Amino acid sequence: METVDSRLSVSATLEALNALLREQAGDGARGSVWFKESSARNLRGRDFLAPQAALRAMFADGQVPNGIIDRVCSLKCPGVPPIQSCQKDPAGLTVQLNRPAVFEQILKGIHMYVKSPQIAHGQSILLNCVPLHGHKGLNSLILSQLRAILVTDHLMGMLQAQGVDVHLVPALADEEIHQFLRQLQVEWPSVLGTARKPEDVLAMKEALRQCPYATFAQTDQDGVVCKLHLKGFLQKQQQEGLEGYDPNIDVFFVTEEKLHHVAELQRLVLQCMAAEPGRRCSVVHVVSNEEAFQQQKVDLLWRLVAPQALAAPQKHLVCGPVRIARAVSPMSVPQYFQLRHSQMYEASVLKYGDLSQADDTWSETVSVLTSAAIRFEMLSTACQNQVLLDVEDTSISTKGTKSGAFVMYNCARLATLFETWQRAAEQGLYPAFPLPSELNYSSLREEGEWLLLFNSILPFQEVLRQGIQLPFSSGGLRVTASTEAICKFLIQLSMDFSSYYNRVHILGEPRPHLFDQMFARLQLMRAVQEVLRSALATLHLPPLSQI
Repeated sequence: METVDSRLSVSATLEALNALLREQAGDGARGSVWFKESSARNLRGRDFLAPQAALRAMFADGQVPNGIIDRVCSLKCPGVPPIQSCQKDPAGLTVQLNRPAVFEQILKGIHMYVKSPQIAHGQSILLNCVPLHGHKGLNSLILSQLRAILVTDHLMGMLQAQGVDVHLVPALADEEIHQFLRQLQVEWPSVLGTARKPEDVLAMKEALRQCPYATFAQTDQDGVVCKLHLKGFLQKQQQEGLEGYDPNIDVFFVTEEKLHHVAELQRLVLQCMAAEPGRRCSVVHVVSNEEAFQQQKVDLLWRLVAPQALAAPQKHLVCGPVRIARAVSPMSVPQYFQLRHSQMYEASVLKYGDLSQADDTWSETVSVLTSAAIRFEMLSTACQNQVLLDVEDTSISTKGTKSGAFVMYNCARLATLFETWQRAAEQGLYPAFPLPSELNYSSLREEGEWLLLFNSILPFQEVLRQGIQLPFSSGGLRVTASTEAICKFLIQLSMDFSSYYNRVHILGEPRPHLFDQMFARLQLMRAVQEVLRSALATLHLPPLSQI
């Protein structure tokens, strides 16, 4: 039975190749020399390269010791693919893999490369989506807050794929926002399942009455419980190692709503710890750039009124602002959604004709396309950076290669390919699909086939892990997550697949001498399809079968 340990891995290969060179260099040589090639041009002749400049830094005049090439060729370590050749050329030291053997090993065990291993059991993470606290209806949400919501939702999908126990905060009571989020394929917990407990807030008010940093003098602001002077408390916390907070933090008017915010967080943290003693529980506050300063005050409020919170590491993931190119006036979240929905509908009409008489399936398709377009716009940029939206009609289509709709379009093309094959097989044009172990993988010789396997299927698990690295043990208040990694990965995969699909006739004529290559190609396409679906699942986007 194949296991995770037998799965081929880019990182394991680079580690083994680098270790071999460092061993030869001696004298405490460190650092990474090798890297994986990714461009179609370079992959024509090599898969891994140790550049000449790096070799010169490691060895005198770049002269690689005798025997190193033989040692690379005979390298056999867990996760390292079979190596075909290693040679020295002007670019440096190059490695080419035994590609038929790599095709066979991966495509015989597709499930190991598309399904995430459950590597994070025993860990709980609370994702606190700050924009959804104290909301005043859908129209009050701004585009930056929508981005923070979608980052939270995607982060949950990636963490759950790795086996993390994820909890979303806050529970929502506003049905209008609930319905809107469902249109974007976001399922958020309802307040019905987690009713507020007034006694928690009362306990926190009592703690504030004993707090030397709080004053209860009457203010002109409605709903204010007390005024906190946080500068003194922050300075004390910094002396104890807390760092990363804005030095300008001082006065904070504590409201009932902020206390409910803290109470809900505290309740869930204690529930997680009580449910499984010893379980690691951490908190990530996902916040828009505009709310980041205020959320630092809420964080400090929590530390003041509930010292138990110190048992749960807290980090802030701040999402950059969202701006609209050439905007003459602000655009609300509902306006933005409606604009993208109209553009997706019109693009579909241009491609397929009048859809007014079409069935509900087309309505659902346009809805999913709209969600995909919005998610990719908001998530394809590193979350800490600004997003600049182009809302012109020409900026979006069903086939624009940088859009979520383009990814969904290629997902549908794959579904259509397999439906076409299935119908032909039922008509007796093709024999039954052989077992993966019976396929002839040496027939996969097209440049685009290796590009799909080596750049997308092989490294997919590492792309997933890259997106959820949250360094809770690092210093400072903020963390970043590579939430853009999956969108960029899907766009590149879709571009490579589209180029291959447009150039290569996968379903050959029903002639026996062509079946070997056709079945090998279909097995590769099956792996591409599974990777697409697995990646889309982290975005909570259903795969489309038509577009």
